[in-house]
Amino acid sequence: MNWRDNILTNADQLRDLLSQTKTIAVLGIKTEAQANQPAFYVPKYMHGAGFKIIPVPVYYPDVTEILGEKVYRKLVDVPDEIDMVNVFRRPQDIPSHLDDILAKKPKSVWMQLGITHDEVAEQLAKAGIKVVEDRCLMVDHRRLI
Repeated sequence: MNWRDNILTNADQLRDLLSQTKTIAVLGIKTEAQANQPAFYVPKYMHGAGFKIIPVPVYYPDVTEILGEKVYRKLVDVPDEIDMVNVFRRPQDIPSHLDDILAKKPKSVWMQLGITHDEVAEQLAKAGIKVVEDRCLMVDHRRLI
């Protein structure tokens, strides 16, 4: 299989991915105190749409719960399987999370609107992980499902 097949770009691929996703770890999630920021309201929307959200904030060391769910500091610390990692990190910060993502082996990684990192995307795709870049999970979910 060509690794490029794991880079998803069209509506059918995204619809299939969303239909197979139940558990979403949100890397870089914000807290309720930042409710007006996409890194909070997108996961909140997905939670309301029936997805299990696993908060993995980068900041807020004292926070233990977001959206009523236990906070984890690294993806590898999450005891459950992860279908998708939804990434809210600046592109230059993404490589520092690559080993953690690869170790957890989620089925997919979705980088939010405005976020791309071609080298990381290629490494994830070569590891058999489906990758979406530069798209809003909430917008695509509303449009496709």
